[in-house]
Amino acid sequence: MQRTATFLWHLVPTATLAIALALVSPGGVRAQDADATAGTTSARQIVISLTERRLHLLEEGRPPRSFPVAIGRPGVAIPLGDSQVLRKRRNPTWRPTANQRRENPALPASVPPGPSNPLGKFALDLGWTAIAIHGTNEPDSVGRRASGGCFRMLPADIAALFEMVPVGTPVRVVSGPTVLPSPQPAVAVAAAASPLPIPPSPPTVALPLPILPDPRCATAGAPLRRMICTVPDLAALDGRARGLHQRHLAALPAERRDAAAYALLQEERRFDDRITARCWVRRGMEEDPAVAAAAEACLRDALAVRLEEAKRR
Repeated sequence: MQRTATFLWHLVPTATLAIALALVSPGGVRAQDADATAGTTSARQIVISLTERRLHLLEEGRPPRSFPVAIGRPGVAIPLGDSQVLRKRRNPTWRPTANQRRENPALPASVPPGPSNPLGKFALDLGWTAIAIHGTNEPDSVGRRASGGCFRMLPADIAALFEMVPVGTPVRVVSGPTVLPSPQPAVAVAAAASPLPIPPSPPTVALPLPILPDPRCATAGAPLRRMICTVPDLAALDGRARGLHQRHLAALPAERRDAAAYALLQEERRFDDRITARCWVRRGMEEDPAVAAAAEACLRDALAVRLEEAKRR
């Protein structure tokens, strides 16, 4: 009798946990929507700045990565504070909220995966009701106040983020600029006592940043790429980032070089997607002085960020 009572006592926490989970998720989690529904907090953290309209991925031992996002349009409440990735969905189904359907009764009850799905191909559901980090079928909206409260990312960016972060990753949304961690200072090691004087080390001479031109410049057709190729300071920023990328590749062992070169190519494609979304110029309008000035300022900022990221690599 005592052994039977002990066995039943050990079943109570399990039953209590099952009831608690059912209360937290009254609608349940459909197996076809969930890539993962449980996980542990990793060394990664996501920080989203509403002022910057950027998502930063912080990882121990690696430089921060940064991606543009669309945030809630004016008049839409945007959550602030701490949450986490509760669920990952590949090829998600979009279901408008009750408020969205009241505002627009023509909305369907759901939109299946496909090119017309507003969530794109990937979604990271957060702890706030109906709030997610997801892709989009409107990449031009990224970097703007355009969403219904969620955080939209470019297709290539959300695909990369989806693979990098597990369920349980902490997410913090801040209204002001993000304070990124500074590199850890080197630890000074005391030299052992020596009977002979130690000659001073020669001064370190910083190598000039190599400038590598973009091979696409000869056939560039897109207005933004033509601006980068023809405006001297933009070409210099772009060329220095390319030169640093090549220096980085040359320093790697041969067995790692191909994979790193492919990763850099993917990064360059994501950069092109970002400037297309943020600095967009209608073809033929780049001759307008006001349009050209705005686009050049936007490109200058984007290229400067890219160069800093290349320096930290």
